[in-house]
Amino acid sequence: MTSATMFLRRRARLSAAALAAGALVLSACSSGGGGSDGDKQSQGPGEDKTTSANYSIGTKADSAGPAPEVSGAKKGGTVGVLQRDAFNHLDPGQIYYSDVLTNQMLYNRTLTSYKVDDKGRVKVVGDLATDAGTASDGGKTWKFTLKDGLKFEDGSPITSKDVRWGIERLYASFETDGPLYIPQWLSGDGNAFRKALPEGPYDGKHLPASVLDTPDDKTVIFHFAKPHADTPFATAMPNIGPVKAEKDTKQKYDNAPFSSGPYKVADYKVGKSLTLVRNEHWDPKTDPVRHQYPDKFEISFGHQFADSTRRFLADQGADKNTMSFTNAVAPEMTEKVLGQSDTKARRFVEIQPYVDYISFNMDRLKDVRVRKALALAMPNGQIVQQMGGATAGLLATNYLSPAMDGYQPTDPFGKKKSPAGDPEKAKQLLTEAGKVGQEIVYAYANTDVQQKVAVVVTQALERAGFKVQKKEVDSNTWRTAIAEVKNQFDLYRTSWGADWPVSSTVVPPLFDGRQIADGAQNYSHLNNSKIDAEIDRISAIPDVKQAAPEWQKLADRILTDEVAGVPVFYNRQFSLWGSNLGGVKYHPVYGTADPTGAFVK
Repeated sequence: MTSATMFLRRRARLSAAALAAGALVLSACSSGGGGSDGDKQSQGPGEDKTTSANYSIGTKADSAGPAPEVSGAKKGGTVGVLQRDAFNHLDPGQIYYSDVLTNQMLYNRTLTSYKVDDKGRVKVVGDLATDAGTASDGGKTWKFTLKDGLKFEDGSPITSKDVRWGIERLYASFETDGPLYIPQWLSGDGNAFRKALPEGPYDGKHLPASVLDTPDDKTVIFHFAKPHADTPFATAMPNIGPVKAEKDTKQKYDNAPFSSGPYKVADYKVGKSLTLVRNEHWDPKTDPVRHQYPDKFEISFGHQFADSTRRFLADQGADKNTMSFTNAVAPEMTEKVLGQSDTKARRFVEIQPYVDYISFNMDRLKDVRVRKALALAMPNGQIVQQMGGATAGLLATNYLSPAMDGYQPTDPFGKKKSPAGDPEKAKQLLTEAGKVGQEIVYAYANTDVQQKVAVVVTQALERAGFKVQKKEVDSNTWRTAIAEVKNQFDLYRTSWGADWPVSSTVVPPLFDGRQIADGAQNYSHLNNSKIDAEIDRISAIPDVKQAAPEWQKLADRILTDEVAGVPVFYNRQFSLWGSNLGGVKYHPVYGTADPTGAFVK
């Protein structure tokens, strides 16, 4: 996103693996099965952890360190990491995408974080804080108390003033790419929040105590304009943590962030490699999430999925001690990986919190019967097969991921029963509307995978009575092209990943009519004041558990009554790593391999 609207209230995360299939703003790996459920339970350990029942808010006891020991773990050695794409940021204030989200866990700590057990269950716990926060004033005020013994990489103590500095620097004009929930909740939606502190803290000014208060070295208090029950999730984002003022080099901080975690930056060659080594001042007794087993992590970039998959399969030399945060198994090598028996203990296939859609441009497709016909005709199962099959995704039936609190497996368009679409019912609707033969402009990125998808989509829509004009778009400009309000397309692939497993991070950004702008994520241009009012009503509910079923109802109402698009698949991550590594697990919130417990055997 390049326009000023990138600062709209909510954005979501891009899984690096999504790019293999020409994904856009936030999709993940690919997609899955064309059968009735697309699920193959034999494909790897630890399937389907990403369900809302696995998420909870932890207690003060859950927030205490050290993290539970990993069975069989040893200290020492070097873990190699093969990544296709170079990291776009190391500065925690600029981090949003899944590859850098994963990387920052090794050197960056936040007020809260996610504690994942060996069954994939997730608790939001205090990281720097003693707990997940205490609310008052109906959820508008949140208080966090810092733990004892917190230190930066130089041994200096981490105080509330460092957390305040880390938050206030987000107001500076150069901090554009990270999530902006907390500053916007404190100081105003969109880009208006920056007016409260235009230069960040760099000119000696600070937010007033009535907005952000640090009355002593241990206390951080947020005073929001409105209640925010999901604050413990927002404070787990990478930019709600400490930055030491004397080490803040503004834009240059991207190259050398000052560590508060178990590892620190030893060497960084932009676009080529990153070496992380032990931070001797990190105290495991303060950290409920991370370990410090390896001596270092050697991360290198430029490894295509086929390259990393071949190396993990060959399992030779230093590659035995190597993993990837986000490189997925190359689709063309899936069967080989599944058929090689020695990979069973060193792979996983997991549902990610990312959903792929085909969005309908409601400015151009004004007749809801036409949109319903498109939704009925869409060949979900065939699309996911082209994307890589069951190890890449799971057939979607509604707008929300199974990771969302309150998720229900509703299926208003019968996608499980008819994964190839229902052309007869679609043509019946078109006939009733007098629109048989209507021309549809279908836009897609010019990647190999999306070209194949375009074939099956075109065939399905033509069977339903549409005339399809395919519009191939350069993958380098794809995201910008579909995010233009005045684009000349009728339907196009879009993707979304929730920032945390609450649907307030899905429904408003995708369907709030007040968020229609170039670069924003209301890709369908749904503009319905009644929907907007319902978004406001549910957002004001002070308990996320009470709000959860209301978000599902609203999402289903949008799908059935407005038909702003059709969900296609829930993304999966199919990961493989070297045989001499232990402790690699799946991170359900980030949708990646989690390195925080990895060790060399």
